[in-house]
Amino acid sequence: MRNEKLLPYETIVQATSGEPEAVGVVLQYYSRRIRYAARISGQADKDAEDYITETFLKALFKFRMDKAQPPYTTE
Repeated sequence: MRNEKLLPYETIVQATSGEPEAVGVVLQYYSRRIRYAARISGQADKDAEDYITETFLKALFKFRMDKAQPPYTTE
């Protein structure tokens, strides 16, 4: 039983290895959250949004999926 609101594990693995399409899917998935976090005094701040996105991408590429365990399934 899979939660359809979550990104597929395979997409995350591909994104951490630099697959451009997968990185785009991950960025699209988190874009609303990034935009919300970049609001300063209720106003959109493009510089803050760019900084958060840049920091997120750095963390994504540093993340090591070879040391992470795949999600447990009962299938």
